[in-house]
Order: sequence, then structure tokens, then C-alpha cells
Amino acid sequence: MYDKIYLKEKKEESLRRRHPWVFSGAVDHVEGNPMEGDIVRVMDSAGNFLAVGHCQNGSIAVRVLTFEDRQIDYNFWLGRLTDALAVRKTIGLIGNNNSDTCRLVHGEGDELPGLVVDLYGPTAVLQAHSVGMHLSRNEIAAAVVEASNGLIKNVYYKSETTLPFKAELGQENGFIIGNTTNNIACENGLRFHIDWLKGQKTGFFTDQRESRTLLEHYSLNRHVLNMCCYTGGFSVYALRGGAVEVHSVDTSAKAVDMACDNVRLNFPDDTRHAAFVDDAFKYLDNAPENHYDLIILDPPAFAKHRDALRQALKGYTRLNTKALRKIKHKGILFTFSCSQVVSQTDFRTAVFTAAAISNRSVRILHQLHQPADHPVSIYHPEGEYLKGLVLYVE
Repeated sequence: MYDKIYLKEKKEESLRRRHPWVFSGAVDHVEGNPMEGDIVRVMDSAGNFLAVGHCQNGSIAVRVLTFEDRQIDYNFWLGRLTDALAVRKTIGLIGNNNSDTCRLVHGEGDELPGLVVDLYGPTAVLQAHSVGMHLSRNEIAAAVVEASNGLIKNVYYKSETTLPFKAELGQENGFIIGNTTNNIACENGLRFHIDWLKGQKTGFFTDQRESRTLLEHYSLNRHVLNMCCYTGGFSVYALRGGAVEVHSVDTSAKAVDMACDNVRLNFPDDTRHAAFVDDAFKYLDNAPENHYDLIILDPPAFAKHRDALRQALKGYTRLNTKALRKIKHKGILFTFSCSQVVSQTDFRTAVFTAAAISNRSVRILHQLHQPADHPVSIYHPEGEYLKGLVLYVE
């Protein structure tokens, strides 16, 4: 059926607990000659079946697709994607007249490690993070359309920057199914241009939907600073929430242009918004004190691997210190980390240190995390990557 990977003695415990990764150090020997991306069967040292998954190079040797001894074919993909859609219907994100964007597949959280699928209206953006998912992209795209019962008409593949460079797959972004130039999606009644062609990730950060809604609640009559604004999601919600002023800042001129486009899409000719291309640290250094009474800090991941954790925590402390020193008395600070290797405890410690350095009285109002369409498998806690705090600063 498939080539086999045998584990060393007593190295099967994590798989027995349904953790979806097999690390290279646990492998004893391989039966056959599987290439990266091939389907393999994982066996314990006694030859008993454990799991089926994608073989890959690196520290993770296998990403598990199923703990059943079965064929990975079109029906497998269709079943997984049908289940994923059912979860989003349960959450209330499918068939919602007020929103047509959400995450359909969140890797291990949907038992599809190495795969991300985001929905933007009738278009699904599919992103592979493993060679195995790349090789199955056409079957997966077809299964996405079939599982949706006509909801999804286009599938765009966007994996040029997410696949292992050494795999030399020569992959290109483009439509696998259908085609469209309509890139406007709706979230909670607000409209956004989605740049799935050249934007970060799949073109929009669907994981901050609930945080944006919460920010809207706090925005009335406030002067808002949206740092690392990207497409301006927080800015648009702040304007609808009744902010008297919203400033969007990003190091990328393209991101700033997109933020302005999204503001104009929802609030044409609104003079409350202004945008600036600048480094977050430099902008905060030069910002006036006691002007902004609502600040959002949503930087890119400061640490993408554990070796960078120490420097990342210093970065979070430094950024939050600058914001806490500038924010107005009785101000609200939304601060986030999207670094998977930074734990909730690590992040809180970094923000606590910033509060102590800035000598401000700070209360935690909310502790935030990724929304339900970015589910975390209880067997794979590593999938919990987004954490945030909403602080009241005196």
C-alpha cells in the first residue's frame, strides 16, 4: 500500500496520544524509498500500525493525516473538508449574510497538517506548507468545491513562499479552479479588498475578526493609533465604532495603500483617517505623549523558531514599553503576539515587564486568542499561536 516508517522502541507514545507529528529522532528505519511528500505508514518497533501521513525532510519526519489504516484518496480529502465546513456552519460563519470570509482549514486543528484554506466570498485561497499538500493540491481544490455545494466557485493556490525552498518544486501562484477579479470580501458588514495575489498569508488576517469587533466597542470618541496596520482592519472597525481620529502605520507602503483603500471602501472621504509609512519603534519614539487613548500593537511574528525566542521577548517588551509611555491616562492598549513559540505566559511576562519599566498602573481587561475557525487540536497544543491582551492604562 505505502512505504513504511518504523519507530524506535518506546517512541510511539506521542502517536498513541494522537499527536500529529513524528520527529526524525524517533525513526528507526524505513522500508521502501519514500520521497518527500509521499504517503507513508508509520509502524511501532514491533510492526504494529500507528498512523498514515506525509513524509518530509527535516526535524518533523511525518505529518499524520489519519490514525486509521486507510487510503489517502479523493474521498479522504472530501471527507475532511466536509467536516471542516460543518464546523464553520456550527460556529455560524457559513451562510452568514453579514460575513462571507473565514478560515476553512487550519492545519492540524482540522486534521490536515500542512494545509491552510481561507474563504473570501466565492473564492477559496489554498496554501500548502508541506510538499505532501502541494502534491495533492488539485484533488484538494476539487474537494473544496464539491464539499461547499456551490458556495465556492474559485480556488486560488498561493504557496510560493510557504513551501520548503530546498524542495525545488518550481511552484507558482494561480487559480486551480475558476477565475475572478472580484477580490472584495465582507466581514461583520464591513468590506475589504483581499490581496491574495501579493498580500501576506492568504491576503487578509481572518484570525483577528473577534479582536476587531471588540476594538470597535472601545473606539467611541477615542484617538486611535493602529501600529503595523497591514490592510487596516482595526482602523476600519475603529472608524465604525465612532473614533474621532484613526492613524494607521506600517513599514510597508503597499500595506498603507491597502489600508487607505479599505477605509475609502467603507467610509469614502472620511477625514478622520490618516496613514503613515514608518517603523513602529521610530513612530512611537516621535509620537506626542498623551494624544492617543487607544493603541493597537499587532506586529509580525518576532520569533518563527525557538532560537529567536529571547530576542523576540525583548522586542515585545520594548515595543509595549514605548506604547505604554505614550498612551493617554485611562487609555486602552490592544497588544498581540502571533509567534507560535511565544507562550501566553512568555507574552504576559514581556508586557508585565513593559508596564513596570513605564511605571504605569495597568489592568488586564481581556485575554484574547485565535477565533473558533482557527481551532486547536487538544492533542496538538502547538497550534495555539495567537495571544493578546487588552489593557486599561492609568
